[in-house]
Amino acid sequence: MSAYKPHEIEEKWQQYWNETGANVTNEDDSKPKFYCLEQFPYPSGRLHMGHVRVYSIGDVVARYKRMSGYQVLHPMGWDAFGMPAENAAIKLGAQPAKWTYENIDFMRNQQKKLGVSYDWDREFATCSPDYYKMTQQLFLLFYERGLAYRKNGAVNWCPNDQTVLANEQVEEGCCWRCGTEVVKLDLEQWYFKITDYADRLLEDLDQLQGWPDKVKTMQRNWIGKSTGAEVTFEVPEINELLTVFTTRPDTLYGVTFMVLAPEHPAVRKLIAGKDNEQEVTDFIERIRKESDITRTAADAPKEGMFTGAYARHPLTGKDVPIWIANYVLMDYGTGAVMAVPAHDTRDFSFARQYDLPIVRVIAPAGEDVDVSAEMEEAFTEDSVLVQSAEFDGMPNREALVKIADSLKEKGIGGSTVSYRLRDWLVSRQRYWGAPIPIIYCDTCGTVPVPKDQLPVLLPEDVVIDGASNPLAKSEEFVNTTCPCCGGAARRETDTMDTFIDSSWYYLRFTDSKNDEIPFEAAKANKWLQVDEYIGGIEHAILHLLYSRFFTKVLHDAGMVNFTEPFKSLLTQGMVLRDGAKMSKSKGNVVSPDEIIQKYGADTGRLFILFAAPPDRDLEWSDSGVEGSFRFLNRVWRVVETNAELVASHPTVNMSDSDAKELNRTLHATIKKVGDDIGERRQFNTAISSIMELVNKIYAYPETADRGMFAHAIETTIKLLAPFAPHIAEEMWRMIGHEDSVHHQAWPTFDASALVLDEIEIVLQINGKVRDKMIIPASATKQDMEALVNENDKIKELIAGKTVRKVIAVPGKLVNIVVG
Repeated sequence: MSAYKPHEIEEKWQQYWNETGANVTNEDDSKPKFYCLEQFPYPSGRLHMGHVRVYSIGDVVARYKRMSGYQVLHPMGWDAFGMPAENAAIKLGAQPAKWTYENIDFMRNQQKKLGVSYDWDREFATCSPDYYKMTQQLFLLFYERGLAYRKNGAVNWCPNDQTVLANEQVEEGCCWRCGTEVVKLDLEQWYFKITDYADRLLEDLDQLQGWPDKVKTMQRNWIGKSTGAEVTFEVPEINELLTVFTTRPDTLYGVTFMVLAPEHPAVRKLIAGKDNEQEVTDFIERIRKESDITRTAADAPKEGMFTGAYARHPLTGKDVPIWIANYVLMDYGTGAVMAVPAHDTRDFSFARQYDLPIVRVIAPAGEDVDVSAEMEEAFTEDSVLVQSAEFDGMPNREALVKIADSLKEKGIGGSTVSYRLRDWLVSRQRYWGAPIPIIYCDTCGTVPVPKDQLPVLLPEDVVIDGASNPLAKSEEFVNTTCPCCGGAARRETDTMDTFIDSSWYYLRFTDSKNDEIPFEAAKANKWLQVDEYIGGIEHAILHLLYSRFFTKVLHDAGMVNFTEPFKSLLTQGMVLRDGAKMSKSKGNVVSPDEIIQKYGADTGRLFILFAAPPDRDLEWSDSGVEGSFRFLNRVWRVVETNAELVASHPTVNMSDSDAKELNRTLHATIKKVGDDIGERRQFNTAISSIMELVNKIYAYPETADRGMFAHAIETTIKLLAPFAPHIAEEMWRMIGHEDSVHHQAWPTFDASALVLDEIEIVLQINGKVRDKMIIPASATKQDMEALVNENDKIKELIAGKTVRKVIAVPGKLVNIVVG
């Protein structure tokens, strides 16, 4: 008997698949299409077990769909721009491109060792000029459609990476990449108008039946749609108007002060020349250094200062003091809040802290409430209005509409909708990214680079020191001529956020060699939507939201005929060891190379798919890996031992009960594995059912039908093929086949095979189990009673007793009631 030698087998078949183009997409339109895609990785240098889990999941789905008769697109590429490459270049003194492409070569080789069935003919890296030329084309499309614009404003700034960050890239007040605390700076930056699509992004979540509810909830909360009213307050001192958004216009008569964000542009005017100008300025500078998360945390102290200025209440005409406070952000709403301390917990706390007035304007219906009495806490329940002029006695829910209508009639506000979502800041002051294709001319202003002059290439003669944007120092890059007038002009020196690269890459895979346009519409429309998209939930409000936005813009531009990119989304859990996420700092990392070297890729794949459901965290287990290796050896032995028999294809006649039982188990397994891969995406239970089938094969008597035995072994190889592709390919040839197991049709499930000829039922007397017996599966109640009456043990137990009733439950039991 030959031993299972995974390294020899895996190298052999990887070379064969590569040489024969086994995984190149077979575009056969007579078959239904299936687009399987895992989120492409950043080429950081080495694959980790999280990668292995994602790629193994995707490969099982792709291989299963091919065997099930689909034309399958299963590509792979590289999300290759970004700060890590630039930071590595600073540290190592190497150019980012060299570092990046060396890592790509290494990681591609690792993926091939895993046996993942990618169509490498479609591979690309986002840092390639061929790709970022198309990214620049899409930027210009957004610009032409009024969706890309430049403005000055307070932005998130990472002092360590020396670049701005989008709101979505700030996690708990820190840079999502390096963990440095983020500060605010005023800079002129490029933005995408994602807010123009807020309603569609929100409403179309209902279309995403194949997405986890958790991801959809995260996006709904991030978009943050609120229905309310705008209210305009006049500020006579500076002859300006301040607009606030409120979800509670019913409490307007209870406004006793206003609060502005320290960054609000009106603040400097309000404090100019006042005695406390320097004190307020110092406060503003201190608060600006705090993160938005810190400022708005529920348990964070509420700090504020009086500006010395007043606004005029739009309905009462009373003066309302204007404060600034840390808990109001310029990024949300209008940066101005009308404070109603009697009916808002946060405003109540702030008013008590700074001894500001509290006026009750809602009181419990039917109760005699002293509205002048001091309140112990904010009243936030629904009831009726008081101290609210002509609206007194009106239920506050009705007053929400009536007061908003009144504001509209007076021209000082009205009903509106607000969103938490803000436009996407896409500028980055770093080198390793796609240059923004914009030119600045003193005569012509802002000029887009003509498409026939793309790509705007990254210069190679730059010094990357991390202290500033190297593109801004490159005279060769900066200085250019205006495409309109031919005069001297300057290039934009910011590069694009890398999330732009990944917001459309799934489209490029459909037409990756096109050097004229990003993709042909016909090719994109054929393959998209992505049928199964696999990746981490950490991108819920980043990549997954941006990709949806991009798709809708491209749809509106007539480039695609669909509005959502991903039909089904599988968000896999993390790989843990000793209860913690694997990381070098914790010293708990297991290298994929180490597992492949010791056990082979098939064992690593099998374990990581078997150890937990795909959407749950997976606890690494060395003994679990060894168990997976033992199982593959067990399959190998039964195939190798019986290869000659299986290759002879003996006739299946199921002439005995053992053959019928094995056939029933086989078809139950075919159904289970097919459902678990194709519908439920529960790979762990699919593998478990294959293991049970192998146990049945081992237990099958040598005297039973050989045809059924051989058929079960051959079918097991097919069922195992998506999970352990190398050993399955070797065993398939071992039993006499000359073509690939991965080109075979998936086994079909025969429902009739599950119908049993005989079943076991329970025999009870007065509800207590006394015996069991085998009866025909088709037995009726009358048949069951007759068979039980012939049972010797039952006859002995009821001898001399009166049978009062016989209860027969077909397929389960017979209960004899005696007195």
